[in-house]
Amino acid sequence: MVPGIDFLRNELGDDGRDLTLRWSGQISLTRRILAVNIFALLLLAGGFFYLDSYRSRIVDSRVAQTAREARLIGEAIAAVDPALRNPLVVRLASDTGSRIRLFDARGGTMVDSRALGLRNFVLQDPDKEDRDQVIARFLDAAIDIVVMAPRPPLYRERADGQQWPDVAAARAQGVVATTVWRAPDRTPVITAAAPLRAGGVVMTTVNARDITKTVRIERFRLSMVLLGVSIVSILLSLFLARTIVRPLRRLARAAVRVRLGRAREVVVPRLPSRRDELGMLARALSDMSLALRARIDATEAFAADVTHEMKNPLASLRSAVEGLSHVQDPALQAQLLAIVRDDVHRLDRLLSDISEASRLDAQLSRAKFEPVDIAAMLQGLVAQRDARGVERGIRLRFDRNPDDRMIVLGEGARLERVFENLIDNALSFSPESGVIAISANSQGDDLVIRVEDEGPGVPEDAREDVFKRFHSVRPDSETFGQHSGLGLAIARTIVDGHQGAIFVESREDRIDGARFVVRLPLADLPL
Repeated sequence: MVPGIDFLRNELGDDGRDLTLRWSGQISLTRRILAVNIFALLLLAGGFFYLDSYRSRIVDSRVAQTAREARLIGEAIAAVDPALRNPLVVRLASDTGSRIRLFDARGGTMVDSRALGLRNFVLQDPDKEDRDQVIARFLDAAIDIVVMAPRPPLYRERADGQQWPDVAAARAQGVVATTVWRAPDRTPVITAAAPLRAGGVVMTTVNARDITKTVRIERFRLSMVLLGVSIVSILLSLFLARTIVRPLRRLARAAVRVRLGRAREVVVPRLPSRRDELGMLARALSDMSLALRARIDATEAFAADVTHEMKNPLASLRSAVEGLSHVQDPALQAQLLAIVRDDVHRLDRLLSDISEASRLDAQLSRAKFEPVDIAAMLQGLVAQRDARGVERGIRLRFDRNPDDRMIVLGEGARLERVFENLIDNALSFSPESGVIAISANSQGDDLVIRVEDEGPGVPEDAREDVFKRFHSVRPDSETFGQHSGLGLAIARTIVDGHQGAIFVESREDRIDGARFVVRLPLADLPL
């Protein structure tokens, strides 16, 4: 069981598909980072649409104002003596900043403020604009295309009043009519016509350059903000991509080399200076690579050990079989057949233990741990041994503190195999009428199980070797080939898979004897 695997499965799903987007494999991480930031910039660029709406509101307000002025000017002109009309038109045109024209019923021009010398309405010639104004005009055109702003008709002077749509509408409908035009320099021109008595019409014309100036100022400010934010955003995106993508590429290259079978020569960067998720990923991959390297080395060593261990019984078996064809003495033949049986039994036990040892890691990684009562397990093992009868008068004794918790999370069958192997090992080395003492008690967050025998003990320099595969130092009284040398190695593998520890030490209460200690984490279960 790998710690945290259930958490990862819950977070990612069994195959991790929750973190996969259909299009994510098509776009590099750098481009995705840039895309996210550019999307934010596009939202900011939406301010240009707001400015167009703002301009439309200002123009509408100015159109309404021009319409009111045209109506009031018409009423004022109708109320004065014709002899005073021209001075009044000049004064009103000067006050309103507009060009005022009076048309008779046939469309002829009666009064024109420009003809009276007041030139407050002058359209600017685009060919005489300076460079900044030309650039501003082209930018206006480009932005208007992007925001799909309405394009008013181009303003042109007419020969008489009948050609002005405002004048015709005012005369026909008897109400104030307005039109928004576009000057050659792209500034708005507003005309408003109000009907007079006797079929005449007064028309005012205003070139609202101030609206264009205001909008251009706001657009310039927004453009500067957008430009600055764009530069900062792109630089930050590139920096972020550099700090993420480059280490990821290093990790990817290392992973590819591991996949190509170069695990021993590959050093996966650990990125110790990174304390973020990327650093965690790098160190996890490095640890995984080291674990893979250790697993490969262990597999190769295991294969070499198996080959070595198989040679001895096979050589003995071959010699015995070859000797049978040359021996005529029935007693010698029986002796050779006994050797063959022992070698076959030894091979069978060896192959069974090898098969179990080779599958242990994989089985433990897939095992579902459940609460296991170690006290009940040990009591059951002792009772089974007593029921079968223990050889050479050896007695088993189990002691425990009834107040201690004895529940661990694990796979019961595997843990039982650990204690069976320890008991078998103790039985092998115990003298006749000896006592094997088994005890269990809790120490902090761990459960400690001890198996003590009265045998010769284990030298201090060999206490780690006894847990190595195929390490076997058996008592002289034991028949050769009864043990494969894998029992304690299997026990350590199982205990390690349960996040525990197993070791051997000398007994404190006597000179001889060995004490095997198993520490397992107690289950954190509600009382």
